[in-house]
Amino acid sequence: MPRLDTTVARPGPSAPRQRPRRVGRIPLALLLPALLGLLFLVLPLAGLLIRAPWTTLPQRLTEPGVLTALRLSLLTATLATLLCLALGVPLAWLLARIEFPGRRIVRALVTVPLVLPPVVGGVALLLVFGRRGLLGSWLDTTFGVTLPFTTTGVVLAEAFVAMPFLVIAVEGALRGADSRYEEAAATLGANRWTTFTHVTLPLVAPGIAAGAVLCWARALGEFGATITFAGNFPGRTQTMPLAVYLALETDLEAAIVLSLILLTVSVAILATLRDRWISAP
Repeated sequence: MPRLDTTVARPGPSAPRQRPRRVGRIPLALLLPALLGLLFLVLPLAGLLIRAPWTTLPQRLTEPGVLTALRLSLLTATLATLLCLALGVPLAWLLARIEFPGRRIVRALVTVPLVLPPVVGGVALLLVFGRRGLLGSWLDTTFGVTLPFTTTGVVLAEAFVAMPFLVIAVEGALRGADSRYEEAAATLGANRWTTFTHVTLPLVAPGIAAGAVLCWARALGEFGATITFAGNFPGRTQTMPLAVYLALETDLEAAIVLSLILLTVSVAILATLRDRWISAP
């Protein structure tokens, strides 16, 4: 009769436990400016909440001017985001996947709107798409299309300042994605377009979604380029930030209500992207 082996295998060495980080005494020279910086950022928001007309808020939210500006802002920001997706995702793929001379210069040019004053961006758009601009004069004489001071002009202005956020996010996602799946698709006979649509896009879909949300939020809050290139016409080009600027001159409470709407959207965006962009690993 065969002898059964009753020896019990000893478990291997367990993984070392991570010791909790010990936080020593915080130096006063760091704590004091940190608290001052926090107050500097929080107090204006607190003042906005304190001074808000909470009792009349429902009535003010349903005022025609507020609803018109809100609808126009949501529409133009969404259209600008769709335009940025159509143009920005291929541009991000080009920067992340293709080696070509001057790629660093192209990447620098893509990020210029991030640091360019929005008013300067509006002037630049006028010089290109205005009725006497480089392309605007041709569009006017050939097709009778005028872009400045129109709703389409608002979309272009918002897309100009918001597209870098999308390109940077998608390019980072593409660089972090595992390229072996794309290589496997290529070895199976898939061309670049099929690989891009069936492999690359699903791989970087979270990055595209995050970039699109950031792009939409930036387009929603755009002011300088919009008022310079599209003007401030109620119902046609007056978005939420422009309505806030106009309301400050006549009705402070209306400006506060509009600002609260934009603040709520900003907080919602940060809460949505918290795990991806803010939380530490």
